[in-house]
Amino acid sequence: MRRPGDELPLTGRLVAFDLGRVRVGVAVSDPYQVVAAPADTVDVADLDLGDAMDVPALAARLADVAVATAAAGVVVGCPLALDGAEGEAAQEARAVADAIRVRTGLPVRLVDERFTTTAAERVLIEADVSRAGRRRVVDRVAAGVLLEGVLAAHVHRRGAV
Repeated sequence: MRRPGDELPLTGRLVAFDLGRVRVGVAVSDPYQVVAAPADTVDVADLDLGDAMDVPALAARLADVAVATAAAGVVVGCPLALDGAEGEAAQEARAVADAIRVRTGLPVRLVDERFTTTAAERVLIEADVSRAGRRRVVDRVAAGVLLEGVLAAHVHRRGAV
């Protein structure tokens, strides 16, 4: 799912987006890419036009978040089907990633996010967070799970297993 020139830097803050029709979860790393922290939720329900997402408006909003966090790179969750195929949601994620790349000039990596929300739910249940509390934070925690996977891969790229 990588495009040429989209190799994320090994240092500098990364921002991750877990895309959704109602909310987008946001997580950021520290500049040394050691810790991924759930950061925010961006409400995007107003950008959903029925069956189609307003990709340019969503990308503009998320590009602003990337710039505001002083990101050196961007991770966008790509919801693949269980068999790995790209459906409509994955194609929208790819379009959002491309638009963020154009708006910011930052490298943008699409990452398989099939199980991030499930993993986030498990973490929150284990932390004994109420159902209402989970609903408020699950998107940003899912973005954190997504970003943690990227940071773990960076440890291997640096050669520090």
